[in-house]
Amino acid sequence: MSPRAALRRSAAAIALAVLPLSLAACGGATPGAATDAGPVSITMLVDGDPSTVAPAEQLAKDFQAENPDVTVVVEKRPGGAEGDEVVRTRLEADSPDVLLYNSGSLFQQINPYETLQPLKDSALLAAVDADYLSQVSVGGQLYGVPLGSANAGGVLYNRAVYERLNLQVPATWEEFLANSQRIREAGITPVIQTYGDPWTSQLLVLGDFHNVAAADPGFADAYSRGTGKFATHAAAGKGFQHLEQIHRLGLHNDDHATAQLGDGLRMLALGEGAHYPMLSAVATAIMGIAPERMGDIGFFALPGDDAAANGATAWYPPGLFIPKATKGAELEAAQRFLAYVASAEGCESISKAATPAGPYLVETCELPSDVPQVTRDVQAYFDSGAHSPALEFLSPVKGPDLERFATEAGSGVRSGADAAALYDADVRAQAGKLGLEGW
Repeated sequence: MSPRAALRRSAAAIALAVLPLSLAACGGATPGAATDAGPVSITMLVDGDPSTVAPAEQLAKDFQAENPDVTVVVEKRPGGAEGDEVVRTRLEADSPDVLLYNSGSLFQQINPYETLQPLKDSALLAAVDADYLSQVSVGGQLYGVPLGSANAGGVLYNRAVYERLNLQVPATWEEFLANSQRIREAGITPVIQTYGDPWTSQLLVLGDFHNVAAADPGFADAYSRGTGKFATHAAAGKGFQHLEQIHRLGLHNDDHATAQLGDGLRMLALGEGAHYPMLSAVATAIMGIAPERMGDIGFFALPGDDAAANGATAWYPPGLFIPKATKGAELEAAQRFLAYVASAEGCESISKAATPAGPYLVETCELPSDVPQVTRDVQAYFDSGAHSPALEFLSPVKGPDLERFATEAGSGVRSGADAAALYDADVRAQAGKLGLEGW
């Protein structure tokens, strides 16, 4: 898993940027209309992670039930860098009819203007959240709809421990540390860390970005231009400092160096640990570890310095896109399929296969009544507007070695300041590989 200023585009601004053409005007029929071409089969290329495949296959099944003239064939690709190369290769030759890929800045790396069909139907896009539309647009053109729910980076916490110790959800880092001290006095691990799965070490840095953006809305732009640095920016460096502080104060579990994600979730579910800096999306795995404890788990945003500005860092779902190679009856069927995904019926279909970890970013969709407390907590941050996109949705640059430097800061190998400086160098090297200007 790869965890992703204030790039806020209003729905009105986006609507003005996109010509109000119907899909019929760009080569297909209106979504939902029957095709005269007879039965048609379309392919949908998705990454092979079971959490992706299950909702994709459920969508295909339910769409076909309502559209018996269309067959949707789900194809799987590898994840990670290998999968990115497969996507680029398939877009040049043997293109799928529908592609599931990253939203945000990473989606721009497949050159959407050259490789994807723009979506120009206002009815298809009207219900999609404006914040999400900004993640799948380039040059005033919109290209995708969300598949799945948003989730957030912050702190999964044991509500039963909080209730027993009469603790309140913290809004500042000082309050978080005070709660952690109380929790340690009660004989419970305050902060779970699982560096045996190195990617999990990144959340105290990446999940803190809402606080960075609140303190400096221009940081993401400066960072992308090469002038914003973690080591020298007062707010951006806090995540590395917090990693160092948790280790220095002895607030993490003794086996932090070898513990893995499953170990951390088990500790949290059983009340052996109280806080786990993590993505809300992983909380549903507790259902397979200790399902009877799922109700004990909640979520709160990583606290910063300003209680009034506290909010969650949001990770957006991937987008469904239509490659430019899709033509004729397949294009019309693909457009109908995307319209289905961006509808209440589509969200209901997804919910059959995957428990949402946050809100669906389609206004006509509602969360199921039985979603976990974690999902409800994340939804509250979206409802109140107290959230910001993760940095990876605002900038194409993310150094590949962040997890190593975060692990070292969180293990006492080096200071938070040194880790931040090393990460800045890592980012600079990555920007050079991408050929970005200003670096």
